[in-house]
Amino acid sequence: MTIHTFSDDSFFTAASLDILSRYEVDLTIGDDFEEYRELLAEGRPDHILGAPFDPTLHDLNEKNAFWIVGRSADGTMMHAQAMRLLDTGTSSVGEFFRYNFRKFPPPGVDIDYQRSRYRAGPGAQRMTGRVCYHGEVWMGGEPGQYRGSGLSSLLGRFAFLTALQRLSPDYIMGFILKPVAFKGFVERQGYMHAEPGALRWYKQGAADPMETFMVYMSNEDARFVLDMPLQELVSLAA
Repeated sequence: MTIHTFSDDSFFTAASLDILSRYEVDLTIGDDFEEYRELLAEGRPDHILGAPFDPTLHDLNEKNAFWIVGRSADGTMMHAQAMRLLDTGTSSVGEFFRYNFRKFPPPGVDIDYQRSRYRAGPGAQRMTGRVCYHGEVWMGGEPGQYRGSGLSSLLGRFAFLTALQRLSPDYIMGFILKPVAFKGFVERQGYMHAEPGALRWYKQGAADPMETFMVYMSNEDARFVLDMPLQELVSLAA
């Protein structure tokens, strides 16, 4: 088992290597998003690359973005996620999304943009500086193979550490659908803050919206979370 392009020798890394080895998971980090699109086409053919990470829409490179792909022992893709710096300038996250939320739609959904809306919470209005947007989070595998094991806690924290090392963000944030948030995914990923009612997406012709939470953490929050023992979060395979 290897982690490509990762060279931190902290306790977190040692614990991650041990856990990933037990699950026979191999992680690769990259910043070529055309390559990422190709990997998704092969490993997740039913998934459309989201607009925030589409290299035809954004200039994504090693200075402002990265992706992580996980593979099982037989080479099958079992995990993906990505991060990128937002072009917020001097605006707060709340101000940025007030004018740009339509550029961050859920992939593969016919959205009614006239009815959809964004509402900035207190945290979004306070966040400024270098802000990482976290998305494309997915974990596959057979029923019971990875889900419920706590492995998502490791993978989320691995992305946080990679972001700290590569992009030096002041904040990391993303959007999570309300039903997923209510199942505890926010905590499993390691996010310390969540604001309800951030985005309400309406599908064309649908009466009820898809509501999302905005999840976020500061650089300091992320470092605090990374200091927590992984073994207490992940049920190790026998």
